Amino acid sequence: MMVADFIFFMFAAVVVVSALMVITVRNAVHSVLFLALTFFSTAGLFVLLQAEFLAAILVMVYMGAVAILFLFVVMMLDIDFTTLRKGAREHLPLGLTVGLVILLEVVAIGMGFHQSPESAAAAAALEPMNNTMELGKLLYTKYLFPFEVISLILLVALIGAVALTLRQRKDAKRQDIHQQLARKREDAVQLKKVSSGEGA
Repeated sequence: MMVADFIFFMFAAVVVVSALMVITVRNAVHSVLFLALTFFSTAGLFVLLQAEFLAAILVMVYMGAVAILFLFVVMMLDIDFTTLRKGAREHLPLGLTVGLVILLEVVAIGMGFHQSPESAAAAAALEPMNNTMELGKLLYTKYLFPFEVISLILLVALIGAVALTLRQRKDAKRQDIHQQLARKREDAVQLKKVSSGEGA
């Protein structure tokens, strides 16, 4: 067995085990940590597939931002997970059925996938491409409109999250820009005549 094969099976085993731990552990904080481990191991698989850009994006965006955001939310919210799990057994047969259907579809796709010798020879004849450059060409030419729409949706979601979590505190001192700009010199400066020897 080659070293690359051993590394692949190691990362794949970690991905499968950590993904199962995400949905089976009782502690929500541990679940988020296993999710970060799943993202990191998947990034290792992307590196083995020579998709370095996708691996970097997975580590920086999903593991470095999304998973940590989940961790902060779980630690800040006071959620009783025991009450949430009460109805899990009732929906277990439906969940297993849906999972089995998805598994059968994946197996059918894998068995039906084949590559003709002509396409294999054509792919081998191609020059090595830069993954980042090719992805950028597709993203900013063919898929430019969906990319812009997704960015607007994320912006609206960000503004909505800030608006929902913003709390007005009565004891907090806030800056009033309009009041500061409307202030006159007489309101801020007071001139007093101090006699000699009476100063501080």
